[in-house]
Order: sequence, then structure tokens, then C-alpha cells
Amino acid sequence: MGAHALLLVLLRGLERLMADRVLVIGSGGREHALAWKLAQSPHVKQVLVAPGNAGTASNGKISNSAVLVSNHTILAQFCKDHNIGLVVVGPETLLGAGIVDDLMSAGVRCFGPSAKAAQLETNTSFAKAFLDCHRIPTARWKAFANPQEACSFITSTDFPALVIKASGQAARKEIIIAASKEEACRAVQEILQDRVFGEAGETVVIEELLEGEELSCLCFTDGVTVAPMPLVQAHKRLIDGDKGPNTAGMGAYCPAPQVPEALLEKIKDSILQHVVDGMRQQGTTYVGVLQTGLMRTKDDVKILNFNCHFGDPQCQVILPLLKNDFYEVIQATIDGKLCSCMPAWSENRTAVSVVMASEGYPGDYAKGLEVTGLRQARELGVEVFHAGTAMQGDKVVTDGGRVLTVTAIKEDLMSALEEANKGVAAIWFKGAIFRKDIGYRAIAFLQRSVGLVHGDVSVYTLTSNALVNQSEPPTVTGSRSGSHADLGGSTDLFDLKATGYDDPILVSRTKGIGTKLQIAQMCKKHDTLGQDLVAMCVNDILAQGAEPLFFLSYFACGKLDTEVAQAVIAGTAEACKKAGCALLGRETAELPGIYSPREYDLAGFAVGAVERGQMFLQLERVAEGDVVIGLASSGIHSHGFSLVRKILLMSSLHYSSPVPGGCGDQPLGELLLTPTKIYSKALLPVLRSGHVKAFAPIAGGGLLESIPRILPESFSVFLDAYSWRIPEIFSWLQTEGNLSEEEMARTFNCGIGAVLMTDKEMAQQVLKDVQRHEEAWLIGNVVPSHTGSSHVKVKNLLKALQLKRFQFLQSTADVDSHLHVEPKKSKVKVAVLISGTGTNLAALIAYAKEPASCAQIALVISNKSGDVEELRNAARAGIPTRDRSKNFVNHIFSHEKITRKHPFKEYCCTGWQMNFNDAIDQRLATFGMRPTRVVDHKLYGSRSEFDCTIDRVLEEFSVELICLAGFMRILSSAFIRKWNGKILNICPSLLPSVKGGNAHKQVLQAGVKVTGCTVHFVLEEANTGAIILQEPVSVNTDDTEETLLERVKEAECRAFPVALQLVASGVVRLGADGKTCWKQGTHSLTHYEKQDCISSSTTL
Repeated sequence: MGAHALLLVLLRGLERLMADRVLVIGSGGREHALAWKLAQSPHVKQVLVAPGNAGTASNGKISNSAVLVSNHTILAQFCKDHNIGLVVVGPETLLGAGIVDDLMSAGVRCFGPSAKAAQLETNTSFAKAFLDCHRIPTARWKAFANPQEACSFITSTDFPALVIKASGQAARKEIIIAASKEEACRAVQEILQDRVFGEAGETVVIEELLEGEELSCLCFTDGVTVAPMPLVQAHKRLIDGDKGPNTAGMGAYCPAPQVPEALLEKIKDSILQHVVDGMRQQGTTYVGVLQTGLMRTKDDVKILNFNCHFGDPQCQVILPLLKNDFYEVIQATIDGKLCSCMPAWSENRTAVSVVMASEGYPGDYAKGLEVTGLRQARELGVEVFHAGTAMQGDKVVTDGGRVLTVTAIKEDLMSALEEANKGVAAIWFKGAIFRKDIGYRAIAFLQRSVGLVHGDVSVYTLTSNALVNQSEPPTVTGSRSGSHADLGGSTDLFDLKATGYDDPILVSRTKGIGTKLQIAQMCKKHDTLGQDLVAMCVNDILAQGAEPLFFLSYFACGKLDTEVAQAVIAGTAEACKKAGCALLGRETAELPGIYSPREYDLAGFAVGAVERGQMFLQLERVAEGDVVIGLASSGIHSHGFSLVRKILLMSSLHYSSPVPGGCGDQPLGELLLTPTKIYSKALLPVLRSGHVKAFAPIAGGGLLESIPRILPESFSVFLDAYSWRIPEIFSWLQTEGNLSEEEMARTFNCGIGAVLMTDKEMAQQVLKDVQRHEEAWLIGNVVPSHTGSSHVKVKNLLKALQLKRFQFLQSTADVDSHLHVEPKKSKVKVAVLISGTGTNLAALIAYAKEPASCAQIALVISNKSGDVEELRNAARAGIPTRDRSKNFVNHIFSHEKITRKHPFKEYCCTGWQMNFNDAIDQRLATFGMRPTRVVDHKLYGSRSEFDCTIDRVLEEFSVELICLAGFMRILSSAFIRKWNGKILNICPSLLPSVKGGNAHKQVLQAGVKVTGCTVHFVLEEANTGAIILQEPVSVNTDDTEETLLERVKEAECRAFPVALQLVASGVVRLGADGKTCWKQGTHSLTHYEKQDCISSSTTL
């Protein structure tokens, strides 16, 4: 044996030693397919299936296990005892029961979503409410617990409410599709009264019956990245021609050729990614496989249901097409690294699966019938996945309704179906039922001539000239030397030589608009979108130092509206003129099968040129000390609109609402649609001067992700948000959405549309050159980068955003007419009650000194001895303090040149002829401080007596609001009732998710991803209060209670002053019903108020 061959043998042996044992849980065809695919991995040495079936019993690497999977504690110990490195869960019942949560908590890696995430499948009401909340298309619906109300809805609604589902997790998978309203009412009675589904039937969801083609779309997801699988169509009716009763699935084929690529992209972005993002934003990261049942109607694609795992038979038809190592894909998904291990699928191959079922299925059926011909079928080259089978001696017998799935893979659909049917014909058991027409819809589609109309799907391509000729054409300007768009023919020409370049490099960019387009369609404002399209392409070209030469546009719609199309084209032409490039070509396509009648999409393509030696992105030129110049944006530009749209959906405002105070006097939708700035004409001379080292537009990923694209790995930039003007719309979005500083910087441009980098010596000159055309500022510097740190640090961003908000609240001149914030003749007097250190006292004092502040800290009271530093700082700030503890008194007299060792004791216990309070007052006066009074809880016999004393002192100083900043005494009910709506407290957690003490410990033990703090009004009931403001804090994987405590403290210091301003300004108050009330038009979302649109309570 040669050295090379010996090395290979050794490596394979080492692989086997290091390989994992994997446990697959379940007993169906899906679990057999999962085990079959996992066994192909060199990383896997054994696959156990619990309980398994005849197909997974002693089959190479695969064998069955009798471990009790319903007891998660026993299962976790089994996995540890048998060195199980990975558990893959099949059935949804176990996912809903929390098996993934329990195993992962026990240190056993498990693939699948948490119980909370699995509610998408196990709780129909939750899933439907989630879809509505995130505006994801689904059938119209309503949930009921009362059968009479449900029947009344069925008979009175204006749509066919004929689909009846038990809301909870049921053992049966059939959905009742009624043929009439009477039959639907009978189904409701059976579920709610007769309880045919048991506990799952406590609530029913009544849905609209949709008409169209049903499809299954699956994806892997790690909670952020979505990796779609090929589209599947399953056949659920029992008999050929889609006749007979509904089943769990009688076969499937993959991929579905009748679905165009454009629609697949739309499903990925608008449905799968939207669902995963929505779950994450609600505090639940979805990890695993997500399967969506889709209905392709004549107008749109709508979600029918979710499966939080591979479906059956979808799993048996998809996995044979996976080219990657299935084990590696699963591990990457669990680790949150799916983007580094994206699955690849066999091209030009089609899979067909045919299910063989027992006679009587989906009703009663016999078991124990011998199955023969399995070996002969496998010899034909098909895969036979067992489901309802068992071993009886050395024989395979039937043991379920669906017995086997036969899967064939061929170059085309017809060949795959023929091969699968041959495999089915080789297998026999008494009374076997199966279909012979799997994929018949796709086969009919493929047999038709390419380009003809198929069903309700048609494609018409219109030249832009044909569009323009339908009515008065727009004025198309923006032509330039080199363009020959008027020469005729089907192509567009550009003469590069005519532009005067000697040795040019061509630079191109293609872009679409995204969610901003949806907002434009809702606002019926289309004339600005062309500039967005041109600006995104041209500004990116500019990053290479290239001059834009020409632009091409593409307009696709469901049904052509010439007015809309012409508005878009006219806007595009005008934008090309601003950019200095030619609008060389336009294409318009009408695609009624892909887009709804009023829906359209845009794409743009730009080409520019730059001399070979003048290209940018030469990262080696950037050096420490370089200056960052920021160019003003016109607003949000074209990125971050998914988040904008979600904030608007949760708010009380609409796109037609007046712009919220301080942001202008136009409709909100119009402000949001302010077009992206085009920088080419203004910046090209500056870029060609040789003084600019790098240029980057702020695009997707905001400040934090756009700027690093022009930075070497060894450098970072440090920006100061106080150095530029932030448009008011960003302050409003931050407040309305309760967004963190990082969320703002990672999503939006925050007023900076693009950045330049230049030498420190040339910074002022470059700035002046830029300011001749654009508003610009020196906003930061290039600094050395530290390992693990962010490449962009934005200082004071949240403070700058909040300052904008404060200025609005204070300035009556800028108060929007719908807000009605009355100007304050004098500041509201506030008392701060602390115990010891007073964690937030310094932040409140600093805030009160701001000119825009509506509050004045009139009094600080401490009830116990401790660190007197905070009281000393308060006193120095001219704020009266109420502490007569020994430490404080000793501190006040520490500079007295007297022999007394214990001044506190002597003042209290000797026969001095001086009132104790007066003595302290006099001593404070010598330091230029204000007088005090005694409030020490140790000197009072009861809580009510202590509270009465505090109350008298508060009245003495005409206090109007009270802030509890680490105040550790429980206030009496009488005190709270008297000061109802006037007491603010801050809690170191996001109420109501985490209550009581040890909040940080609870958060870490629960494994949640987000915590934070909550400012709320104090009510009589413990652990309750009307929420004013919440500040979220991300929980890092390496956090301890101490590190989390520090970051939450920082959040408290930001949130408490903002909440106090809201209350002191009159924007927020406590209503008579004990709930927070906002002035009309100013309602700011808190973390949990965002979740009000879903039916179940949200926890993080």
C-alpha cells in the first residue's frame, strides 16, 4: 500500500472515531428519510431512530431505539449516556411540548424550534394573529370559543367561511372543509361542544376558503438567515384527479416548474424572511425548518398554515435533492452560521414521491398485513421510505395508515413519475391504495408550448415606446454625449469613445427599491421612485470614483396603469438629468400571474466609467487620523423601510396622517417617500481632485455596516452625532419604535447620506468644496481598530436623537396642531427619593439642567445612611436634600475645627440649645447649599407614619412629581392613592415579562435574548404599573449578572430622564383606568405595546 493510500485509510479511520451518534425522534416516512440522509454524512457513525419502524431497524448505520421520548429528563440522560451528539425531532407534538428547550437546557444539541416558536404550528390563533400583525397575506379569519357566535359569523360574513380548524395542537391533521354554511356550523358544534379534538378544540378558527393552487415552501433558518428549499407540491386527496377524502398527503413532486423564479424570490423575501424576522422581533428566535403551506390565488400568494418541521411527504421528496452534507447544514443552523453553509440543490433533477396507504385510510384500516416486493423496488433504483410498518419476525407488515413512500429521481418530471410508479408496482400488500398521477398539474404545464398562457398566469412584454404612445409621453431628458437611444431597433447603443476617456474601466450597478415601493403604492405617490432607483445605482458607482454614463430601467406590474407607469418613467428621466447620465432604455412587463393588479416592481441598471488609475477603494490609502466628512441625507433615503413600515403598523398614525410634531407640515407618507439624494454632479469634481481617499453612500446596514466597506480591517471610525444635523424624522422613529442606539445606527443613515475620508490637513478645504453644493460636516476620525470591537462607533447618537425630541416638546412654536402640548409657565417640581447611592439621580439632575427640560429637581430625599456622595452632589447642584443619617451629618461637619469625635451623636444627644434641623441648615448654608429636613425611616414606628412625614415635606416644597430612583421602601396605599399618577419608578427589566427581584438572574436562566428597563407609573398593586417607556438591552452569550447589571444601569440613565420629560411636558399621563394615556398623535410604542396586536402574551 502506497503512502497516499495509507494516509487516506488513516484519515477515514480518524473520521469514524470522531463521528457523532445522532438520534432521530419519530416513526414515519419523514423520520426514515431524515435518518437516511444523515447516515450519508462522514461525520455520523450511527443514527438511532426512536421508536422507528421496519425501515430503520438494522439498516446499515441506522437502527431503532426504545428510549422513552415523552419524558425529556430520561431522554436527556439517555443522550448523555450514549454520547448522542445531535437530536433531530420529527413530530410537531414533541416540539410543542418543549423537547428542544429541555434538551438544549440539559446540554444536548437538538435541531428544531423552541416550544414558543412552534406556536406557529401548534396554535392556529397565534399563527393567524401573527400573520395579520406583520401584514403577511393569509385567508380572512376569526377565532371563537362560543359555538353560537361562530355559527353567526359563518352565516353572516361576506366571504365563504368554510374552513374550520381547531386552534390548538391536535392528533388528527385533517382540516374540515365544509361544502356549505350548514355543514360548517355542524363542524363547529362537533369541535366546541362534542370536543372531537379534545383540549385542542377549546377554540376554533374559521377561515375563508381560498381557491387556487396549493404549494409547500420550506426553508432552513438560524433565526436570521433564510435558506429556501425547492418548491414542493403535495397531493392531499386520496384518489387520482384530486378526488376522494383529504389526507395528510398521498405524494409530492419537487421542484414545481410552473412557479417562475420571480415568484420564488418574492416568496423568500416577502413571506419566509418576513416570518423569521417577525418572530425574532417579537423576542422569539426561530431555529430549524419552517414549512409554509401556500395558496397561489389569481391575485396573490397567501399562507394557509405553518409546519415547524419537515412535512410528510415533503421531506421524502426534498432531501434526495440536497447536495450538501445534511449533518453540516443542521449544525450550522443550530450555531447561527447558516450563511456560511448555505444548502445547494441538484439542478436539472426532479423528484417524485408516491405514498402507498392501507385500505380504509384515512378512516379505519387493518394492521399486520405482510408487505412484499421491497427488494425488487430498490433494485429498480428508487428509494423506499417506511412509515406505518413494523417487523413481525423476519417479515415486514403494515402498522399504519400511510405505509410506504416510494421516491424516484430523474432528469425530468415525467421520467421520475414513471420510475416511481414502477417502484410502487413492484411492492404489494393487501388493499394497497396509491395514486398514479402525482405531478399531473406540472406535467400539463410542461406539455404546453413555452410562452402561452397557462391557467390564470400570462406574461405580456411591452416596449417602453408602446407604453409611451398610449398617452402623452413624458419629457425624457438626461441624454449625454455617447448615447444613441434614438437609432431604433431592439437594442440601445452607447459610444464610449465620445465621452473622452483614454483608458476607462466600466463600473456597473443593479438595484431594486424594496419596501419603500410598497409604501409608495399605498400612498399612491409614484413620481419620486425613479430618483430612488437612479440614486442607489449612481451613488454606488460613485464609490469607485466613476462618472455615471447611462441608465436602464425595468417596470413590471400585474396590470398596466399607464398613469402610474408614466409617473415612474418621468421621475426616472428627471433623476438621470440630475445624475448627468442618459436614460438609455426602458422595459415594461405585465405579469398578472406574479403581481396583483395594483402591484408593480422596479429595477434599475447603471453603467459608469473611471480612468484606470483613478479608481477608489484603494484601502491602503486610509490612515490613522484621517477625517470623516458627512454629507447630509434628504431623509431616510431607500433603506430601513421594513422597520419603518412595522413601526407605522403599530402606531396610531397612517400614511395620510399629518407629520408628527417637529417633522414638517406634509402628510407622513409624503415625508417618508422623500427621494434619495444623488451626489454625482456635486461630488465628481471633489473626488477627482485627488484629496479624497474614499467615498461610501450610507445604504443597507446604516452607518454601522456601510462605512466599514471602505475601511481596512486595522482601522475604525469614531463619529460624534452632535456634529451633524439629524432630521426630526429619525428622532420620531426612535421614540415611536422605542429603538436602541445600535438599532438606529445599523438600520438608518441618521442624517448622513454619504461619507468622505480625507487627510486631516486637507479636511477643511475638502469640506468647503463639498459645501458649495451639499450640506456637510466634519463628523469623525479614523482610529486604530481593536480586536472584537465594532468598526464604527457613534458617540452621543441616542442623546442627539432625544435632544431633538426634547426641543420639540419644549418649543411651542414647533408643536404640531394635533399634539396640544401647552407651554409650561414654570418647570414641574420633582422630588427624587433614593436609598443610599441613588443609581439614576445623577442622570436626572443632568437632564433637569437642560434648557429644554420641563422638570426641576426640587428635592432629594434619602431614607437611610449609606454612600453620601450622591447627596453631596445633589446639594452642590443646589437641590435640597432630606437625609439626617449619621454618615451625612458627620460629613457635613467634617471640616469643623472642633474636638468632637462624633458630631452626629453630640448633636442628637447633648443638651445643645439648637434645633437639629436648624443646625444642619446653617452648616449647609456655609457651603452655599440649601436647607434640609429630617426624614429617616428608623425614627418612625410605622410605614404610614414615615409616609406622612415624607408627604408633609413634599408639600412644603410644592412637589408635583416623584421619581423613585433606587428607593427601597414600600410606599403605603394611602400615599400612592394621594399621589396617583404622580409617582414614577424604574424597574431593571422589561415588564411584564420579568417581575420581582433578581431580574438579571431570571433573564440569564431563561436564556432570553433581550432585557432592559421599564419606567412606569406606580400603582397600588405590587409588580404592576402603567408603562411609560422601555429601553431594550441585548443579552450577550458571555454575560454575567454583573455585566448585565452595568449595561441595564446605563439604559436606566437614558430612559428615566426621557420618561420624566414625557410626563412633565404633559405628553403622557395616567388615565382613570390605570393605563398610560398619550396626547393624540404622540403615542410612543414600548417594547410590549408593540405586541398588543397578537393574541397571546409575548415573553422574551
